[in-house]
Amino acid sequence: MGLQMPAKMAYDEWERAGRQLADVLDSSSWWLGDWLVYGKDHYTDRYQRGIRAAGLSYQTLRNYAWVSRRFDLTRRRPSLTFQHHAELASLTVDEQELWLDRAEQRQWTTKQLRTAIRAARRGGPQPAAAEPNCRLELPGSRFQRWQQAAQQLGVDFEQWVTTTLDRAAAGALQETGTPPGPAELAEMTRRPALPAAQEGTRSASLAGRGRPLAVGA
Repeated sequence: MGLQMPAKMAYDEWERAGRQLADVLDSSSWWLGDWLVYGKDHYTDRYQRGIRAAGLSYQTLRNYAWVSRRFDLTRRRPSLTFQHHAELASLTVDEQELWLDRAEQRQWTTKQLRTAIRAARRGGPQPAAAEPNCRLELPGSRFQRWQQAAQQLGVDFEQWVTTTLDRAAAGALQETGTPPGPAELAEMTRRPALPAAQEGTRSASLAGRGRPLAVGA
């Protein structure tokens, strides 16, 4: 009937719970589809009574079952969602495999997959591949030390980490136009912020104390 959350929960734990719930919901589409396929194959006229008894929507289940029939268990890609497969269900097996490979390798969202298929039919360009995230194991003491440094400068923690790493990389690679250092960054944050459309796309997502650090470009 509901989800009871603990009184105190760290943000990264709450975020991880959301990802797990999303995985369960996505998996349930396959489960329900396979359930209906079995019912139709084994109980002929009686399976609709089971649907009514379970209080489920026949139209929704029929859609799930159609996708499930089009992709047997050996062809389902765990790294892609049920909706990725649903986008390809009407294609031939060879076409399905081609687009599943592309979506998996380029880490496309369902929308990007749909756009790519339409573009291919029109002879247009394909969407770019998503940039992968990296993970670092980070001791909690170091995480706290970095937080304190950012707080002392009065800047956003994630921005401080990104800028500091960019500056170190530019120095090691002897690049020109070295990013601003922490002091310059602190001064910049006191200026009026740019509109959201003009801000850069870099972001860093840092897990909590003693947890892995996820850094994304």
